[in-house]
Amino acid sequence: MENWDDIRVFLAVARAESLSGAAPGLRMDPATLGRRVARLEERLGAALFVKSPQGYALTPRGERLAEHAARAEAALARAEEAGAPERGLSGQIRIGAPDGCANFVLPQVCAAIQGQNPELELQILALPRVVNLSKREADMAVTVSPPEAGRLTVQKITDYRLSLAQRADAPPPESLSALKRPLVGYIPDMIFDRELDYLGALGARGVPLASNSVSVQLQMLRHAGIGIVHDFALPFAPELRRVLTDELSLTRSFWLVRHAADRRSARLSRFATALMAGLRAEVARLEAESLTGGGAGRDG
Repeated sequence: MENWDDIRVFLAVARAESLSGAAPGLRMDPATLGRRVARLEERLGAALFVKSPQGYALTPRGERLAEHAARAEAALARAEEAGAPERGLSGQIRIGAPDGCANFVLPQVCAAIQGQNPELELQILALPRVVNLSKREADMAVTVSPPEAGRLTVQKITDYRLSLAQRADAPPPESLSALKRPLVGYIPDMIFDRELDYLGALGARGVPLASNSVSVQLQMLRHAGIGIVHDFALPFAPELRRVLTDELSLTRSFWLVRHAADRRSARLSRFATALMAGLRAEVARLEAESLTGGGAGRDG
């Protein structure tokens, strides 16, 4: 059996696809990692990576080893949990999420969970793309569409609403067909999930003010334009108000996606339960606030 520490190094490089990317998490320098990988390849008598200036890509032999090693890693983690006394959650957990959820909902939910579990270290990975769980970019991910492939466990968290919004001091539009203010939205060719494509609902082909970030879109709307906004984000922008709610109101969903092997992890399952409950409660609270406080106003 290979030295587990060497396998751990191999997995980190495989997931990061580079020595420099794996180095910080392992607290080793890239040169040392390179020697460790070369030593493992020599013992196995096979190349595990194709090395190039672009990084380290797994060979077929490396892919097979990575699959078996990941299962062994998960089994080892479950064994350690089984032998540990029951107590609060601890260790590091990384959650990937689209930036709307990551900016406006996850911080307060994670802060509450961490406050109840002082030994827990939570990291939020906010990306304008789908988080790659197979490469262990995160332990679990919040998505806006359930994945259709992969060895994954998927649970629906909650529905959320989106509305058309603009500055409260701007004249309200008479109808969707008579929008005069510039549209704010996603960069069309950078939309990473079909559920984020709102242009059809607006009957528009493009947007004059665009960003791949929900947070940037919200900041644009605070200065000019009109666009579709998460209702749970409106309390963070009190100068905006919902308009044409009778003509346009969208509903989308958040899903929690995990590695299938992790469903046997009591620690991750306990955290997932707390995370989903917290997200449901926080989305409901913020949406209610958007109706009574920030984001409220007479519909145009």
